[in-house]
Amino acid sequence: MYCPAAFRQDDLAQLHAQIDASGLALLTSAGAQGLMASHLPLLLVPGEGEFGTLYGHFARANPHWRDLAEGSEALVVFSGPDAYIHPGWYPAKAEHGKVVPTWNYIAVHAWGQAEVFDDPERLLALVRRLSDRHEARQARPWSVDEAPADYLAGMLRAIVGFALPIRRLEGKWKLGQNRSAADQAGVREGLSTSAEPRDRELAARLTPTT
Repeated sequence: MYCPAAFRQDDLAQLHAQIDASGLALLTSAGAQGLMASHLPLLLVPGEGEFGTLYGHFARANPHWRDLAEGSEALVVFSGPDAYIHPGWYPAKAEHGKVVPTWNYIAVHAWGQAEVFDDPERLLALVRRLSDRHEARQARPWSVDEAPADYLAGMLRAIVGFALPIRRLEGKWKLGQNRSAADQAGVREGLSTSAEPRDRELAARLTPTT
């Protein structure tokens, strides 16, 4: 990922927080089947390895997992909030006009090689942890224990799990750090008053420059 020094994020706690906040990851790899990409919800276990370990599962019918089983390196992309930046938000536009549009965003990239597994007990533990994490926000959380045992067993046979220890981790917080304090304030105001929810979400991540 191209990442100028001004935008580089190296704080492991912030990188992990963004991974946790990203609902759906994009897992890519290049193997015998060529370039492959799958959109997957993943679970991060921070204490496993230097950068943590990612857990998830594929549908068994998805051929992507076979490339990982054969040792292909995977790149996992976690996307945070993003927004178009209107040049009119920069006070510098009125001063000299030397401004252009851009796009600000937050992204985390993780690399590693996965261990693939289909042991029913291990799969059940993974599905339980994933569902418990996302069901926690519901008024009446669903549990895997509510599903009939024979139905659940059939569903587990239809998936393949994986553990991906993160070997390399990069973060890019492109939030206008290369602009003046006045321009940054103008962008923050423009985004925070936008009718677009994702604009306001990004505005909340902008730190005032003193």
